[in-house]
Amino acid sequence: MKDRIHNFNAGPAALPLPVLEEIKDSFLNFAGSGMSITEVSHRSPWFDGVINDAIERVKRLLKLDDQYHVLFVQGGASMQFCMAPLNFLSDGRSADFVNTGTWSTKAIKEAEIQNKPIKVVASSEDKNFCYIPQNIPFNKDAVYVHLTSNNTIKGTQFETLPDTGDVPMVIDMSSDVLSRPLDMSKIGMIYAGAQKNMGPAGVCMVILRKDLLDLVPDNIPSMLSYATFANKNSMFNTPPCFTIYTIQLVLKWIEETIGGLEKMDERNREKAGTLYDFIDNSGFYKATADIGSRSLMNVTFRLPSEDLEKSFVAEAIENGFGGLKGHRSVGGCRASIYNPTGIDAINDLVSFMKEFEKKS
Repeated sequence: MKDRIHNFNAGPAALPLPVLEEIKDSFLNFAGSGMSITEVSHRSPWFDGVINDAIERVKRLLKLDDQYHVLFVQGGASMQFCMAPLNFLSDGRSADFVNTGTWSTKAIKEAEIQNKPIKVVASSEDKNFCYIPQNIPFNKDAVYVHLTSNNTIKGTQFETLPDTGDVPMVIDMSSDVLSRPLDMSKIGMIYAGAQKNMGPAGVCMVILRKDLLDLVPDNIPSMLSYATFANKNSMFNTPPCFTIYTIQLVLKWIEETIGGLEKMDERNREKAGTLYDFIDNSGFYKATADIGSRSLMNVTFRLPSEDLEKSFVAEAIENGFGGLKGHRSVGGCRASIYNPTGIDAINDLVSFMKEFEKKS
């Protein structure tokens, strides 16, 4: 078997090796059932145990009380771009949006397609989305504020969440969910596609404050209503059982091996700090995001020329470093260093970057 590479893909992304090994060991006979997890019924006690354990682990990690549902919805975060305004803006009231790049732009577009009254109250488009807006003038009468906490393409992240007053936040946390502790007191909903920081592709985790269900109208399609998922414990229809099982194992790894979100935050800050410090002091590589807005999950950087970037990515692959090519819309290079990525991978990457710089 070929040795595993250091995986810096932006999504689908790296998973913890112990999780992959547990899946491998139990794949043909899950929990003594005589069946694979891909074969057991979603109505069985085996899968009940999986999904309910996943829900309880999320609640413990984020210190959620009984105000919140933890749901698993198909369609990825992109489905949530349309579901949130469809569910929460049925009475003609408006929502505020903060535009910090591609995924925020897509969320805004999906609300506009439905002719929902929204207001873009802040944007970093004036500087090509290299920073996070500050001192944002939110509207007190907004139903919710939508923002993207971490931007995979531009490599920016809200270091702290903004003060929105009494208006709840709806946050796309696809690429930094469960990477650090959160103050949930001002958050109405979090949604996160699994494939970046939590599991394989196939499901979006939605953490929903229960009072927001009062906004959901009766006359929207069943599979686009949060009430459907909340009322049926995410099993109105067949959910992606294997993806949810993997998420459960990742949650177990965060809770029992890493030691919770405080420890995960320390780990992630060490990784990002090591890589950014090297880039800032190299004189050869250049980070693209402003200091103070830099992502701890996606480190975006450029080399002196596009030809050197192509050579860098090609040689990186030859040396066991995958996924370092920047998003096709912006070019450059990107190291996605999600929760499963260890400091060993960062140290090895820095060593490779030093050697590449020397000979270039």
